[in-house]
Amino acid sequence: MDNEEIKEIILGMGAKARAAAHALATLDSKTKNNILRSMAIGLREHEDEILRANLLDLQAGEENGLTSAMLDRLRLDPVRLEAIASGVEEVADLPDPVGEVLEEWTRPNGVHIQQLRVPIGVIGIIYESRPNVTSDAAVLCLKSGNATILRGGSEAIHSNKALAAALQSGGEKAGLPVNAIQLIPFTDRQSVSVMAGMDQWLDVIIPRGGKGLIETVVSLARMPVIKHYDGICHTYVDRAADIEMAVSLADDAKTQKPGVCNALETLLVHATVAEDFLPKMAEVFAEKGVEMRGCKKTIGILVDRVQPAAAEDWDAEYLDLVIAIKVVESMSEAIDHINTHSSRHSDCIVTADQERAESFISRIDSACVFHNVSTRFSDGGEFGFGAEIGISTDKLHARGPMALRELTSYQYRIRGTGQTRTLNATT
Repeated sequence: MDNEEIKEIILGMGAKARAAAHALATLDSKTKNNILRSMAIGLREHEDEILRANLLDLQAGEENGLTSAMLDRLRLDPVRLEAIASGVEEVADLPDPVGEVLEEWTRPNGVHIQQLRVPIGVIGIIYESRPNVTSDAAVLCLKSGNATILRGGSEAIHSNKALAAALQSGGEKAGLPVNAIQLIPFTDRQSVSVMAGMDQWLDVIIPRGGKGLIETVVSLARMPVIKHYDGICHTYVDRAADIEMAVSLADDAKTQKPGVCNALETLLVHATVAEDFLPKMAEVFAEKGVEMRGCKKTIGILVDRVQPAAAEDWDAEYLDLVIAIKVVESMSEAIDHINTHSSRHSDCIVTADQERAESFISRIDSACVFHNVSTRFSDGGEFGFGAEIGISTDKLHARGPMALRELTSYQYRIRGTGQTRTLNATT
């Protein structure tokens, strides 16, 4: 299939999505919730097909040399699929943001003005590797009244097709408009370019993946982009840290699920606690198979248990069992390092000193800043939002875990009794 044929198909999907968005905007909360529960049933009913499709992706991933962490991100099994289906039902139980009145007031002339939440319209989402994003994106867009066009990565193409088909077919049984959820069946770069240029159909585009993908979309997009850049997340162990707590938090943040964007990538340690903390931390990391790359001071303490860190390690999102470690002389040095090298995703301080914690939090320029909490909690579900589209590293419209409210815009509705505006010298 040549580029023109691909472009024609994707543009056609855009037109269908716009029609679906108009239909979705008329659905009440009860209908949308019934559709979501029917979508969950669809996932369960198509479990065998979805898992067979996922096996094809896993086999291809192994042949293509994907890391164990990346394969884990890709893998589905009955337990994970049930978690996805249960997640759809949880979204059905969440409050519907559409129609929420944000403000209302009456002007002296009697004109009544309301500002309320409305769907954005048609949302394009480009993502890589993780098939659960197909479900998360589809159900959040549906609940917030938006049609969606999904473009997943080649690693999960079979899984994504099976999931999207199960969600759409399941939802249609309860009234989901046709073409409300569409998955682009192509994984070539041309499809990204077409999506980025179809501003007549897409109201916003959300890229989730590596820096190269996001920068490509930003450079090509003719519509607003909500960026989900890489997660270069830090944990700073302060001089007033509880050492056992610090070991536990860093262990969880690094090893609980290393292939995700909120996993710990750089560990900063105050010099006054480094000799106590680092050997204990290194023992835990060694047991978990974590490769440690450290600064000269870290090497001086851990000797041959750590490899020398290169300059690029401070800007690395490993998404694997690898971590960079640096000893700092002060909290200010830690803050400067984070604000220089962080991707503005999620960063943490471990300290028993509340005043130092508040100073750290106010000076870190990231979407999520934690005190004595693992960065793995940077997640829509953990925030109580249900599923999430991702973690926005932007500052406008949406920042941090992006869920239902972030998938809405607002509209002004003005009601009166025949008021007209009389012109005078000052109007």
